[in-house]
Amino acid sequence: MSGTKALSNSGVSIPEVGLGTWNYHAGVEPLRKGLDAGALFIDTAEAYGTETMVGEAVAGVRDRVFIATKVSPEHFRFGHVLDAADGSLRRLVIDRIDLYQLHMPSDTVPIEETLAAMEKLVDVGKVRFIGVSNFSVAQLERARKASDKYPIVSNQVRYSIVDRTIEADLLEYCQSNRITIIAYSPLGRDFQSILDCDPDGALAAVARLTGKTVAQVAVNWCLCKDGVVAIPKGNSTAHVVENCGAASWRLTTEQLLFLDRNIRWRRRGRLESVLRSVLPQPIRGPLHSGVEMLPRGLRRRFK
Repeated sequence: MSGTKALSNSGVSIPEVGLGTWNYHAGVEPLRKGLDAGALFIDTAEAYGTETMVGEAVAGVRDRVFIATKVSPEHFRFGHVLDAADGSLRRLVIDRIDLYQLHMPSDTVPIEETLAAMEKLVDVGKVRFIGVSNFSVAQLERARKASDKYPIVSNQVRYSIVDRTIEADLLEYCQSNRITIIAYSPLGRDFQSILDCDPDGALAAVARLTGKTVAQVAVNWCLCKDGVVAIPKGNSTAHVVENCGAASWRLTTEQLLFLDRNIRWRRRGRLESVLRSVLPQPIRGPLHSGVEMLPRGLRRRFK
């Protein structure tokens, strides 16, 4: 795998397919195999509990790997950001974070205070680039105005062939301003959510034409968008390596149009997006389990 894309206007290119580690529990070996396959970009977060595992995976090859992690909103006060970064550096066993991201917007801490701390981290050499995650256009504009010295280079958001919410305005805004989109869950919350939205087997048909797998076609669909890279998660070595095979090739215009016509994709409404963002984690799990019990036609409305 050799496909890369520019990270904003930073002058740095990153692999277009990286390794996501949210809800990851397969251990160090699949991550190492992903690195061997060319996915030299790993995304983690202090909230994921996977930073130590990522640190073990990159041991010995750290100089070749682009490492991204995130600070949680409860640590957005100036001093807390600095402490959180030190904690991440210790767990990752590295001396500099390549991309440090605000995990999600905060309604309680001024963005100016948080970004002042992020810029301090760049000043002292502990962080290379600053990014955000789950930011809307309005939130991103405020963050950009609050960035005095260093630009926001990326916005990590949910994006897939079945969930195209960001296409309403955020994707175009980021493309116009050269802010890289890092697509998480490019295979849906789980792979079944992709299949639920493909009742006629359009992905399988394209997979046969391209000689790729259904998962590789779905991830490549994201990569066909300008300024978008993807961080699929695989909880086995086979799936991690399979995901890496989504890079360095492109679906044709005809194949993209075919998928657009046949996939039952959707965009979340603003109210739904807000509700999802404020739901406590203990409620999300049971809610997701309840959705899984619905017939496929109903399931895909809640993915």
